[in-house]
Amino acid sequence: MAGVDMDPETARGLFEEGATLVLLGVPEGTELGMDYKSWQVGPRFRGLKMIPPGLHFLHYSSCNVNRGGEMGPKTGLFLFLQPREVQLARWNEKEEDLDFSPSQNQEEVDRVKAGLQDLDPFLGPYPYETLRKWVSLTDRLTPEVASGLQPLSGRICAFGDVMPELQLPHTKDREEQNLPRNDTECQSMREGLERLPRMKQRAGTELRFSHIPKQTYPPGATPAQITQYSMDLSYALDCLLESNYKQEPLHVLGELQFAFVCFLVGNVYEGFEHWKRLLALLCRSETAMCARRDLYLGLIAVLYHQLGEVPSDFYVDIVSQDNFLTSTLRDFFQFASGPGVDASLRKRAQKFKVHLTKKFRWNFEEDLEDCAPVVVQLPEGVTLE
Repeated sequence: MAGVDMDPETARGLFEEGATLVLLGVPEGTELGMDYKSWQVGPRFRGLKMIPPGLHFLHYSSCNVNRGGEMGPKTGLFLFLQPREVQLARWNEKEEDLDFSPSQNQEEVDRVKAGLQDLDPFLGPYPYETLRKWVSLTDRLTPEVASGLQPLSGRICAFGDVMPELQLPHTKDREEQNLPRNDTECQSMREGLERLPRMKQRAGTELRFSHIPKQTYPPGATPAQITQYSMDLSYALDCLLESNYKQEPLHVLGELQFAFVCFLVGNVYEGFEHWKRLLALLCRSETAMCARRDLYLGLIAVLYHQLGEVPSDFYVDIVSQDNFLTSTLRDFFQFASGPGVDASLRKRAQKFKVHLTKKFRWNFEEDLEDCAPVVVQLPEGVTLE
């Protein structure tokens, strides 16, 4: 609880109302964290206590003592905890993972709950000094949205679990696919690369992000309309919202937060790629910006907190490689200043632009593409007259 000013009454209330995770058998040296902070597990560790109710991200990297303390890839999962809830998990040595299986002996679960006072010295307190940051990064992410985006396996892994698209263990299997034998010498680097098996992600381990349409225009669009829909992505955004968030369009902001947390905390690069694509779709939808005021006011708030929490070298190493953020936000600020945009949204966007300019010294006035024309792909058979 270091670094947090808390009166005794508040601390007592958190102890009584907070949730508890009892994590048994976690190997010493494992890096384990919740939300925005992580620790190295010691020999006395048995779990976490005083966890505020709500959505949390538990993450860990196993330590294999048989391999000299080698750390495994980070694994994580979102949990929604109720007040006073107690969840029990045991470490599975074979899988190097925590087992939250609901088939656990209920008597054991009840016994753990009854003996929480005895476990108290072995339970670490939730890091309340980071709670404000965590809430600011996930305030739009509901348990339902998180559950729908999380893999069916229930685990979010920094490295994907992949397998060959075709199982070809024997020479005759390769011959049936008209592939060269493995025991013949490769004549070139290209041939060697082509012999490598094509891999796919194991079913059930994929993040279930919303599909972002590659075709940004409706069927039967004219060349002029294709150009229009390629510059204003509102049609593609409307398709995404209709397919995934018809009842609650603002839940798309939860998906944006989910992707960002997966990358920032979970080290999942796929999360960053989806965050970029979804952000570009939102920022380059001019018509939607005029029609969906609350969505874009929420987007500014989400971005304000996200851009304020990343490491200082994040932009230099990744984001700035292709000037993605500055070019995307430049389009956003240009559209947000249009006459059809709600006055409150226009004012908020201007303040956000000034904030980013001061904090990061980004220039949203220069056009790095030198006003280059937008190149669009016409459907097959469509020609310009």
